[in-house]
Amino acid sequence: MSIEIPGYRPGTWVLDPSHSEVTFSVRHMMISKVRGTFGIKEATLVAPENPLEAKVEAKVDVTSVDTNDKNRDAHLRSADFFDVENHPTMTFVSTGTRVQGGDFFVDGDLTIRGITKPVSFEFDFGGFGQDPYGNYKAGASATTVINREDFGLTWNAALETGGVLVGKEITIGLDLQGALRS
Repeated sequence: MSIEIPGYRPGTWVLDPSHSEVTFSVRHMMISKVRGTFGIKEATLVAPENPLEAKVEAKVDVTSVDTNDKNRDAHLRSADFFDVENHPTMTFVSTGTRVQGGDFFVDGDLTIRGITKPVSFEFDFGGFGQDPYGNYKAGASATTVINREDFGLTWNAALETGGVLVGKEITIGLDLQGALRS
């Protein structure tokens, strides 16, 4: 099976970190959401003629976690959560791509805190175009939802009113821009 993506070009695509970000959100006190970002170390997409045979590898700098609260960020970096001293990088390696019900998915192995689990990102292509410097660029967004406890992120605190401080489900969002290198 093959699909047509207008503007798609085969080759090696390299992430532009200044135009890309990884975001996350999680329920806080069961009444609101806390949002944050991570910096991307590197990401490469090897894109053959058939987009459904593409391969993606990405590394995220977990030490860069930013929720606009220095104390919370320090707690997230601690052994209670990401344990960045021992696990400074989060990785994703694709295992396949597919179209399902008209939506495009990239399946792969996500590793957080040394624990690897399969996940599926739903992708939305933003398009392709040439920048003023002659670089051919692509943009995309993607989302997935994971259970943080599956990755050893189990710290929590019970609330007097019932429930817990931190929700289990984490929504991960990607806003990506990459440049064709070859």
